[in-house]
Formats: sequence, structure tokens, C-alpha cells
Amino acid sequence: MIKHKLRQICFIAGCLSFFVISPSYAEDINSSPTISIIIDDIGYRIHEDTSAIALPGPVAYAIMPHSPHAVTMSRLASQQGKIVLLHLPMEAEHKEQNQFLGPGALTLNMNREQFNHTLNMNLRSIPDAIGVNNHMGSLLTRYPGHMEWLMESLSSKRIFYIDSVTSEQSVTRQIAMEKKVPYLRRDVFLDNYRNKHYIQQQFDELIKVAKRKGRAIAIGHPHTETIEVLTKNLQQLEKYGVQLVSLKELVIEQNRNMYTRQTLLSH
Repeated sequence: MIKHKLRQICFIAGCLSFFVISPSYAEDINSSPTISIIIDDIGYRIHEDTSAIALPGPVAYAIMPHSPHAVTMSRLASQQGKIVLLHLPMEAEHKEQNQFLGPGALTLNMNREQFNHTLNMNLRSIPDAIGVNNHMGSLLTRYPGHMEWLMESLSSKRIFYIDSVTSEQSVTRQIAMEKKVPYLRRDVFLDNYRNKHYIQQQFDELIKVAKRKGRAIAIGHPHTETIEVLTKNLQQLEKYGVQLVSLKELVIEQNRNMYTRQTLLSH
């Protein structure tokens, strides 16, 4: 717990020092289009998970709470300088999908005490997590009350949120901004189909989005096909004209932009 708190303090200190000593950092990160990649569902398949964590560059890993290899994969990723997220299970719109939520799911029938207790236990199960993204959640992310509980808790712990966007009706962006939680959202799913040709097409789409918007975030899974496609492409990013950056860098940039907007509005 002490180490976890120290990591959070260091993370926030990094954000704050950005304002003080690195005013040109956002210009640096935006000098060329940037991409970030998250690998979800880590913690259940040690061989595939280990191969995923060996991907080159600052890829992030979203680990399922209370999964058999959660702590091992969290430590391994952290030791290699990778960003670790809690892959937070949330109730889905279609009931049949909820059988895949796994332990630690947040559901609509919880009261606030149950909700916060479950969230806290999930965070404790992933010792190196400095951010959260949702696993499923096409129902829960549409409910402002429950999302307020989540964002208030994340704000108090100085944890950022990545919206997997499993529902276009997600209200998390607005509430995250209200609660001052750094927020980013997924642009591309890489591997809805476990087919290397399809995954390559999705990676190409990621590049297109990054060049259009300046940055883009992709989510994939530790499938053999996904790892093969990413390994090849991440070793030749120069030909695409983009940079792979860590989520932490995007969050710092986001914090600076939020700070700038708030400063301008206050004058």
C-alpha cells in the first residue's frame, strides 16, 4: 500500500512538474502524430500475457482484477517500465455478456458502499495500477450516478480513466471532467476478429486517425495474432510517420490542456 501511494505521488508530481519546468512539452509530443496502445484482459494466460508485455515500446497493460496472474503480470510490466491499468469489469447491457465479467464487477444493483468497497479491492489486486479502463460496461457507463461514484473515488486517489467506449451513450467523459479526473478515450479496437489481415487493417486505421486528430488510442488483446501484427508494425513506425507514446504522456498533456482551459476561463 505504501509503495502504491508513492507511485501515485510520483505520478502527480510528474504532472505538476510539467507545468513548472516543461512548458514546451505539449509541443514536443505533438510534433508528429502519436499513438498509444493498450492490451486488455491481462492476468489469465501467463504465456500469452508474457509475450504481450514483451512488445517493444511504451505499450500499456490493463489487468483483470483478482485474476490468477494479476500480481505477477503487474510486477513484470512495471519492472519493464510499462504502464499498468486496472481493467475494471462493469455491467453490460446484454445480460448474457455478464457471464464474462469475472470477479470484481461493478453493477447497477450495488449501493455506494458496496461499489466503493469492490473498486478498492480491485485496485489492491493490481499493485502497480495508475489508471483504469472499463471491461465491458455498455450499461453501467450510461448511468451518471454510478459514474459519479467512480470518478469521485478515482479523483481522490489521483488515478486517470481511459474510456473503452463500449457504449456511445457513455457519460464518463462529462463526469470525469466535472470531477477533474484526467480522461482519454479509445479510438480503435484492433482485434474484434482474430485475423491478422483484419488486425493489420485496424492498425492502419489507427494511423489514419492519429494523422487526422494528432493522436489516437487503440485497444487490443493478448492474442497470438495481435501480438504478431503489433510486433512487426511497432518495429517500423518511422515509415508510418507516427510516434508510440505512453498513456502517462498523454495524460500529462491532457492535464496541461485542462489547466490551460481553466486558467483562460477564470480570467
